[in-house]
This record gives sequence, structure tokens and C-alpha cells, in this order.
Amino acid sequence: MFRNLPPAVRALLIVNVVVFVLTQYVLDENLWAPLALWPLHSAGVVGMLPFEPWQLLTYAFLHANFLHIFTNMFALWMFGPDTERLLGTRRFWIYYLVCVLAAALTQTWVTAEWWPASGPTVGASGGIFGVLLCYGMAYPYRKLILLPVPIPMPAWLFVTLYGVLELLLGIFGTGQGVAHFAHLGGMAGGYLLIRYWRARRAPRP
Repeated sequence: MFRNLPPAVRALLIVNVVVFVLTQYVLDENLWAPLALWPLHSAGVVGMLPFEPWQLLTYAFLHANFLHIFTNMFALWMFGPDTERLLGTRRFWIYYLVCVLAAALTQTWVTAEWWPASGPTVGASGGIFGVLLCYGMAYPYRKLILLPVPIPMPAWLFVTLYGVLELLLGIFGTGQGVAHFAHLGGMAGGYLLIRYWRARRAPRP
């Protein structure tokens, strides 16, 4: 089954799992902590590292714990293959990394202007939420289940409800330690890129 995965999804799964094992069980935290996404104004704050530009991408290959990486990689395994086959491997890489970057920029802006963060952001969720959005737009009537409510629903409704839930959780501050606005940023970045690609493909008058 793993061999049947398209190359980008397979590579992302392998890289994320390998990095998780290294950071959790092999490498000292001082070696990998600078790869997490730190707030813009964290330099000089006790217990925090400075923001660096490379963190806008590298944070997406780090995960806080087993549940964190399991849920992200399970979602990538579920929705990534069809999305990569739809876009093609090259465009999937572009799309995924744009979503990761958009999520990082959103999180950086939110923590700078609205809710100061007490620590770094890690995780592939921004890219995963972008993949989920693309899947929902491409296959709107496929049936999915939004846990913990085991009710089948079309993909377009699943994605919409998930986005609304993330917005509400972000605004009202529930689910501490979860970068809800980063998730929304990943979806927004993916949506804008899809619209851009569609506009380029549209016939000119």
C-alpha cells in the first residue's frame, strides 16, 4: 500500500516520521529547536529563541508528540494521494509548501498583533489543511466523516465546517496550544493559489 502512494506524499510521510524520531529520541533539543517557528519578538525573551526566516518552512517538519504527528500524517495519507494525482507531483509540492508558508505567515502575524505566543509553533497542519481544502474543492460530493460526530457528509460541507470550527476555536481561545489561525492560513493560501492557477488557465478574450 505504501509503495502505491504518489511520490510527494510518500516523501512527506517518510521525512516527517524520520524527523520526528530524530527530534524526539536522538537529537538534543538545542539542535532542532531553532527550526521551529518562533514569534517575531521572541529574541531576548527568557526561554525563547529568535525568529529566523527559514523557520517559515522548517517548522512544518517538526511535531510536538506522537498524537500530533499521527493525526497530521493520517490526514495526509487520506487526502494527499488524490490531491497529488489531481495536481501532479510538481504542482503538489508547490501547493503544499505555499500552504505551509501561508500558515506560518498567518501565525506570525497573529502572534505579533493579537495573541502573543508563549512558545514556538510546530507541525504540518498548515499544509494538511491546504490539502484538505483542495480535496474538498475537487471532490465536493465524496462522503467524509467529521469526528467526533460519526455522520457522513459531503466533502464540501466537511471542509466548510472544519474551517468554521477552526475560526471559532481561534477567536474564543479554546484548545490552548493549537495554532488555529495557522490552519486557516494554510487553507487561505491554498485557496488563493488554486484561484491563481484557474485564472491563468482561463481563456483570454
